[in-house]
Amino acid sequence: MQNNLIAITDLSVKEILKLFELAYTIKSKSQRGIPYTPLKGKALAMIFHKPSTRTSVSFSVGMYQLGGLPLMFNAQDLQLRRGESYGDTARVFSRYVHGILIRTKDHDELLEFSKHASIPVINGLTDEEHPCQVLSDYFTILERKGWISSTGKVDYQELRKLKFVFLGDGSNNVANSLLLLSAMLGVTFVICSPKGYVPSAKYMAEAKSIAASTGAKISVENDVAKGVAGADALYTDVWVSMGQEDEKKKRYRDLRPYQLNSKVMSRAARGCLAMHCLPARRGEEITSEVMDGKNSIIFDQAENRLHIQKAILVKLLTQ
Repeated sequence: MQNNLIAITDLSVKEILKLFELAYTIKSKSQRGIPYTPLKGKALAMIFHKPSTRTSVSFSVGMYQLGGLPLMFNAQDLQLRRGESYGDTARVFSRYVHGILIRTKDHDELLEFSKHASIPVINGLTDEEHPCQVLSDYFTILERKGWISSTGKVDYQELRKLKFVFLGDGSNNVANSLLLLSAMLGVTFVICSPKGYVPSAKYMAEAKSIAASTGAKISVENDVAKGVAGADALYTDVWVSMGQEDEKKKRYRDLRPYQLNSKVMSRAARGCLAMHCLPARRGEEITSEVMDGKNSIIFDQAENRLHIQKAILVKLLTQ
């Protein structure tokens, strides 16, 4: 693993599988009440430019349970608000703590920060990528499908048979990271979205380049019935993300046919998993019937943010 986790492609497939194995081991220890504190005496600084529930809580609790000290900052409470540069802030934090997590809008801000930091920098979400989320998503699929053994070994061949469909706004940060990770893992991944809501040419080109060497099948489909047919997992996200409130009416009109509901689930493979990264707007991009249904793994995804984040912290902060 590289010193930072900014994009999902900062990891190799081997490193990703090792992270899944470590997350499984850490989760098992936690469930059995076995202390595991490899980060005793270490501190993680977390800077939030945007609201957060799962990222802030899971990293804070994870760092604490690993024996370390979590320090959470609203960016508005730091000297960044008064014009201190990202470079100077990064240099100072590098003298105090052992790792930095940043949740911000502008991906370039994160890159600028990492350029000047001498300690690991973790992407807690930008408008372009959300790598920690998608690692949790795939870890949860492995668990539910039984493709990870009691020793944490991933059944990679079974995983590669997966058909995974993202439904809705396929141009957002989670879709971008899922697109790249799916290409890396060699699965069939479909973005099922209306025109104007598909991944950028940059992300599609990168995903298809990766897929050429892994055997992944990457595609975009505008027709819902065709897109979801035979899907083993259906994933959706909010239609209006932070900063897109002015587009609300148009987005709802364009994306309404792509709602994850029982009719859509019936067109997928038997036992198809329903997924969402949360927060969800029930009755909009997903119905409560699906969200609370027997095939939903949405709250397992949320729980596993804690375990996969612990694995990331152990790998980055013990190098």
